[in-house]
Amino acid sequence: MEKTTISVKRLLSLGTSVLAGNALLAFAVAAFVLPRGILMGGTTGLGIVLAHVTGRDMALFVLALNLSLLLCGLFTLGKTFFLSTAASTLLYPAFLALFQRVPGLSVMTDNDLLAAIFTGLLAGVALGLVMRVGASTGGMDVVNLTLHKWLHVPVAVLVWLSDLVVVGGQAAFAKPEETLCGLLVLLLESWTLDRVLLLGRAQLQVFVVSDRYGAIRDRLLKELQLGVTMTAIETGLRKTAQKGVLCVIHPRRLYKVTSCVQAIDPQAFITITKIQEVRGRGFTLDRDAANKNDLPGRAGKDDTP
Repeated sequence: MEKTTISVKRLLSLGTSVLAGNALLAFAVAAFVLPRGILMGGTTGLGIVLAHVTGRDMALFVLALNLSLLLCGLFTLGKTFFLSTAASTLLYPAFLALFQRVPGLSVMTDNDLLAAIFTGLLAGVALGLVMRVGASTGGMDVVNLTLHKWLHVPVAVLVWLSDLVVVGGQAAFAKPEETLCGLLVLLLESWTLDRVLLLGRAQLQVFVVSDRYGAIRDRLLKELQLGVTMTAIETGLRKTAQKGVLCVIHPRRLYKVTSCVQAIDPQAFITITKIQEVRGRGFTLDRDAANKNDLPGRAGKDDTP
């Protein structure tokens, strides 16, 4: 029953993110890209380059590229990715056709710089929403996510590099101002994408060095109900063997943790480090049942943020 509930939640999260991401991307294209002729990355931009070189219809190149990359995604990234990408392949054109028929949307601004800024920000949010759930809007996203899986290079960096190559190809026959606006879009898109991918996943790592490490450990475990790891250390000056207390927390719990430590030992040495993402037991996975039962007042529920 619990597994079924988790599957339903994941399916709803996947569907909502794919729907919202494609709608937002279509809005950005209809409101800013098409009216202002902003240079684009992805298969659309690649199609523009190929059409300019060969004199053939751009739509045919875009269709061929998207279908080819969609099949590649099936073999490299799995069935779930394939289905979500196939859904994006249908949703994006539908949303784009809808937004193109909204009166006044294409004349929101006649400023190319403003259009480029909003295009970069909205496109980054749109791609981030979809990629957060392991899905794709199709096209070059398949290449970027596959390379991320194999090379472990950040997705935002791969998006920036692939789009830079595509926009660079268009720069050969575009005006200098159009090229500059296109580069601005890429910078904002990759920056925003990186922030959205990490949104809500960044945590703080607190490391405490104190003679009263036992009392600190017990209080963090039992009173604040945090996960704690003990590390063997040796002090530098006195060469005293003792233990350090390490825990990973949500930023909003920092004040409680530091107050708790300083209440036990006002001279405790505390370091606080921001970490980009946390996975595993207690964060992306539930705690062990034994650990839950050891903590008073938890009633088998893990409230670790």
